Amino acid sequence: MIKEFTERELDRIIEMAWEDRTPFEAITFQFGISEQETIEVMRREMKPSSFRMWRKRVQGRATKHAKLRSDETDRFRCSRQRGISGNKISKR
Repeated sequence: MIKEFTERELDRIIEMAWEDRTPFEAITFQFGISEQETIEVMRREMKPSSFRMWRKRVQGRATKHAKLRSDETDRFRCSRQRGISGNKISKR
């Protein structure tokens, strides 16, 4: 199922997927799409070489999966990300 997103939402999904400390669960929480749907968005919206580079980097990375993270890492986002507006999570 392909969900329709605005350009701004797509940019934010891609940005969150690129961030090493943002788990796929945070993207699911904010946008309601699964890890597989996130991968499909990345494949569709990125150049093939960029997608392959991202996929290689993300596979098996503990910080991208909440269950694999250490208990010390308890936030969705990087501490330097506070200034991003439009992020539902940062407005809590």
